[in-house]
Order: sequence, then C-alpha cells, then structure tokens
Amino acid sequence: MNILIADDEGLARERLRNLIGDLIGDYRIVGEVGDGEAAVQRCAEANVDLVLLDIRMPRLDGMQAAARLAEMETPPAVVFVTAFDQHAVAAFERGALDYLVKPVRAERLRQALRRARALTRPQLAVLRAMTQPVEDGERVCGSYRGGLECVPLDDVLYFQAENKYVIVRHLGGQLLLEDSLKALERRYGERFMRIHRSALVARQRLHGIEKHRDGRCLARLRGSDDLLEISRRHLPEVRLWLKGG
Repeated sequence: MNILIADDEGLARERLRNLIGDLIGDYRIVGEVGDGEAAVQRCAEANVDLVLLDIRMPRLDGMQAAARLAEMETPPAVVFVTAFDQHAVAAFERGALDYLVKPVRAERLRQALRRARALTRPQLAVLRAMTQPVEDGERVCGSYRGGLECVPLDDVLYFQAENKYVIVRHLGGQLLLEDSLKALERRYGERFMRIHRSALVARQRLHGIEKHRDGRCLARLRGSDDLLEISRRHLPEVRLWLKGG
C-alpha cells in the first residue's frame, strides 16, 4: 500500500512515519507534504493508495483537499489525522475511511490501515459510484446515536440551528450536523427556504401559516406536526411562495 502523509507539522509527519515503519505489512510511504494543495498534486502525479490527511493546513485545508481528491478518476482512500475531534462528522460526510485523533496510537493506526487495505483504489471508485444517490436524490449525512447516518435530501423537513449544531429533522427522525445554516443555504437554496435566522424549511413541505395568539406566525409542514416560527423579515417571502409566486 502506497501512503502519502500530509501534515504541516514536521513532528507529526515524523511520528506517523515511525509508527508506520514499526508495523508489519506491505506499507510504503511514497511522500510527505505540508499542505493540502501539495497533497492533491502529489496524488495526481504518483500512485497513492491512501492519504493520511491533517485537517488544519495552509493553502488547502484537509476538508478542501479531500473534496478535490474525491473528484479524481481513481481517488485514494483518505484517513483524517487531526487534534480536533469535533470535525468527525464533517470528515465522514466527505468520504473519509477513518478518523484518527492526535496523538495517534499505534493500534488505531493499524486498524485504519487494515480497513484501507481491504479496498483497492479501483474498488473504492466503484464503491463510491454504487453508493451515489440516483438522479437528484442527494443525501445528508450526520451524527446519530454516536454513529453516522445518511438520509435522502427529499426526506428532510427542515434544518434548525441549535447551539453549535444544526438539527436535521427528517421523516424518520433527526440527525446532527456541524455545518452552518449559511453553508446549507448556499448549498440547497433552491430547495430550502430561510424562514427564520435559525431555520431553513424544505419548500415542498411548506403547507401554510398559522398565527399564534401572541402574534407570531408559524409555518405548517407536510409530513410533520412541528410548527416553526417565521420571522417578520421572511414572512413576505413565505407568503409569496405559498401563493405560488
């Protein structure tokens, strides 16, 4: 297995190099780079099966680099290696095979490499193609009971910001995302409408407006009993949409 180490800290690269050197198996380090742009370039030029990818790096960070790598015809497997475990959900959303927290333990690294070894790069490409949603059936992946779950975007009722997370309310329950509402609005603005600074609602699920006794206007949704507050700023747009405008 050809491995590329991408980390902007020399000591971190050295630790990974030493840990890999102590492992029994056909593991070859084919390069070390200090930023995401260099990682993408090296994978385009060399035969790389696996990238051990830090998240916080200059030029391109790890998340951006992973997105670029995924666009390759036969992308390498990606294992994120970072000191910040709060990025785990976002890492798996970007197709990461595993997620290691610094300081990396030898046994966890061994497990990650075994998982990567089970799939060759062509097999990974086929797997990604097979798991892509058909037509416009995009999926949203988030944290659920300590694991990861993906649901079709068509099943999502609304996104609601709460503390540092975004709750994804869907027909079968809910997930947690680390994305911001602003990022979700940019990504899905044609399908979801901002009705409040803390909520995006699926346009196709908007059913009506209910006026509360305290003067607030609440959105009624198809497929849910939840009532979501509509801010005065967004109320005209919601009314226009419901009128078919």
